[in-house]
Amino acid sequence: MTDTATAVTTGTWNLDPTHTEIGFTVRHLIGKVRGKFLGFEGTLVTADDITASTVNVSVDLSTIDTGTAGRDDHLRSADFFEVENHPTMTFVSSGVVQKGSDFVVTGDLTIKGVSKPVDLAVEFLGEGGDPWGGTRVGVEATTEISRKEFGIDFNMPVEGTDKLVIGDKISIHINAEAVLQA
Repeated sequence: MTDTATAVTTGTWNLDPTHTEIGFTVRHLIGKVRGKFLGFEGTLVTADDITASTVNVSVDLSTIDTGTAGRDDHLRSADFFEVENHPTMTFVSSGVVQKGSDFVVTGDLTIKGVSKPVDLAVEFLGEGGDPWGGTRVGVEATTEISRKEFGIDFNMPVEGTDKLVIGDKISIHINAEAVLQA
């Protein structure tokens, strides 16, 4: 595929798990907690017409890592992700719109069996060869969701205030490298 703003080779690209991070940020009391998922797989299929391209990603929710084992265990529980019954989070694209050298990828995000449409703001970072003879593409994507819309509504009040411990808005950020498949 060639475009005056962005040129991407057509084909199937697999996320490189060692050079990709799927992370999040959520408000906690008066600060923010950051975390990431260590287990995931994903495929990008780029088409001659970039708007016909697709993205399909599956995240293993049991691999959540916030740097605190007790918090991670709580996030895996029925209070949050309920990984025993809902082990994965998925994103399946339904459309791509190019905006200059960047994109908006629309799709369905599914968490705990609840699917909602989301828009990912995607920055194209480039395409090029790697030291192992492959071809890579780099992207950075962001979106914000309401965790409550996905049935994740556990919270605790802060005693003596009208505030809650955990915010509803979750910022999702993805820094990805994908490798073109032969």
